[in-house]
Amino acid sequence: MNPEDQLRIIQEDSVDFITPEDFLNKLREKGQLKVKLGVDPSRADLHLGHAVVLRKLKQFQELGHIVYLIIGDFTARIGDPSGRSKTRPLLSEDEVRENSKTYVEQAFRILHPDKTVVKFNSEWLSKLSFADIINLSSRYTVARMLERDDFSKRLKENQPISISEFLYPLAQAYDSIVIEADVELGGTDQLFNLLVGRKLQEEFGQSPQVVLTMPLIEGTDGYLKMSKSYDNYIAFNDSPQDIFGKVMSIPDHLIIKYMKYLTDTPKDKIKDIENQMKSEEVNPRDIKMVLAEEIVNLLYNKEEAEKAKQNFVSIFQKREMPEDLPEIQIKSGETILDIVSKTNVYDSNSEIKRAIMQGAIRINDEKIKDFKDVVDCDDGAILRVGKKSFFKIKKMK
Repeated sequence: MNPEDQLRIIQEDSVDFITPEDFLNKLREKGQLKVKLGVDPSRADLHLGHAVVLRKLKQFQELGHIVYLIIGDFTARIGDPSGRSKTRPLLSEDEVRENSKTYVEQAFRILHPDKTVVKFNSEWLSKLSFADIINLSSRYTVARMLERDDFSKRLKENQPISISEFLYPLAQAYDSIVIEADVELGGTDQLFNLLVGRKLQEEFGQSPQVVLTMPLIEGTDGYLKMSKSYDNYIAFNDSPQDIFGKVMSIPDHLIIKYMKYLTDTPKDKIKDIENQMKSEEVNPRDIKMVLAEEIVNLLYNKEEAEKAKQNFVSIFQKREMPEDLPEIQIKSGETILDIVSKTNVYDSNSEIKRAIMQGAIRINDEKIKDFKDVVDCDDGAILRVGKKSFFKIKKMK
């Protein structure tokens, strides 16, 4: 495909593209480009916010370019300051290693494995000497660093900024220097980091990378960006049923955005759907059903998407209970807190306690009122956790 057509495809739906001229020049000079995406395993799961960038990365693969997926097992230990109002707690090497275990498998649900080069940045960052770090940090000024919105705001509010946070964008930039990246992708919150990479490549005598950012999508609450910190995320490793149910729970105003950035629905069809929703010709719930099925298909397959759809219809529209509910084994004397923690629906006991207070935990449709309650129910009783998760209780002898 000629460079101009590639530019049109790649630039579509992006926010920042710095610069189209550089992109065309690189294509004409090299033909095949090295395209980089870095992901820090600061948490165990990727979520749909990552999918937006991964889908754009897949477009590069389908145009014949080499994709470098950089797992930031070293940078995750520093902590990306992007969008942070305070310094992140440092992660241990063991925590990062544990979080890294499934990152590649998750990314390959969208990327073509045979067209992806996977690298862990500890491979080169852990080998830098103190002299190397001084040399690297001498290439960027404090004044430029403080131009970053996160830092300038914290400085004005007398909030502390650690030196390690200044080193983070330099470390990410060094990744680009090592692999000699032609293009780097990220969300809009990564723009500063990506531009540092562009500047430092020049300092090291390389052609500066093209910077491309994709929009951030809001989470299931409809307002804050999707993040595990806000508990509004839809994770790659959620079950097909949970993904379907969570998509069905998003506010109507997010339908078009999700469809645009997370599905392959043609643009003219999306526009028609948007117009039909505005004129109330269609029920937004019906559009969300299609959207939820598409997203499960993206992360799993068509068969799982169809099963998740039928499961949702059975539970929430026909009020029927599916036969193949996952089982939770309980022992005599266990409290409801013990039992719900086994479902892995919530990340902490405090979340479970809050859910119980809100009436979101039920056994055989009866609300649980106290997290200290000892469960006394028949074998086969139905445990409902939140709006979308159901389990069959199996009593251990």
